[in-house]
Amino acid sequence: MRIGLSTHLFHDERLSRDHLRAIAAHGFEAIELFATRTHFDYHDPAAVSALAAWLDETGLVLHSVHAPIVEGLSGGVWGPALSTATSDPARRQRTIREIDAALALRERIPFSFLVAHLGVPDVPPSAPDDNQREAARRSVQEMHALAEARGVTLALEVLPNRLSSVAALRRLVDDELELGDVGLCLDTGHAHMTDDVVDAIEEASGHIVTTHLHDNDGRSDAHLVPFDGTIPWEATLFALQKVGYDGVYVFELARTAPPEEILARARHVRRRFEEILAS
Repeated sequence: MRIGLSTHLFHDERLSRDHLRAIAAHGFEAIELFATRTHFDYHDPAAVSALAAWLDETGLVLHSVHAPIVEGLSGGVWGPALSTATSDPARRQRTIREIDAALALRERIPFSFLVAHLGVPDVPPSAPDDNQREAARRSVQEMHALAEARGVTLALEVLPNRLSSVAALRRLVDDELELGDVGLCLDTGHAHMTDDVVDAIEEASGHIVTTHLHDNDGRSDAHLVPFDGTIPWEATLFALQKVGYDGVYVFELARTAPPEEILARARHVRRRFEEILAS
């Protein structure tokens, strides 16, 4: 089992060498970089060079980049959303330009997957124009072309909105756009808010290329450490095993406690996962 951690845990502050050292010290092998400019400025060549050096120093692998979803985050306050499915052409094109800038990291640091949202989550309630189907279709085609040109696989994330259930994503990618090399990011917390997680995994069989693992109570997107919510983890892990998922298990956790405590608990969860799958 290969385990990774999203830098989402440190989303509200500038990513630093110490963050990566702490991640590596707790046994993680890979990271997903959350591309928000207030967290990591992917436009800044010096920041990109620093990240490359930190990865070399810690031995961590950059597994994936989470596409930009917001202009910034500071003091717990989110900036304006970047939506791939907005009906405003200028806003949608700005989102695509930011995604292209994040993909340019690939010129300096190898990574395999671009994890992207279609639109914005329904919780909190989204603006009516943020989740338009035709805009989402155009964005998927554009993101796919940009990612393919850089040797990166586009992974559409399961989200709590009408565009991004497993069924909706499969219908869009397979039936409407016929983009067989676009995969899904199975987000356990988001799937738990809209579907049965095990059913979602089985429905996504053959399409899951990466994951976001976190827990909640089925209503709030709390990004808790697994086993702190109501997701049936034993059944979830066996379902992933059953559909043949052999990629990285990426924890995407919120800072619900000091980061050192979250990292230590995630490390313990890894051992529980390994025991479950070995049983």
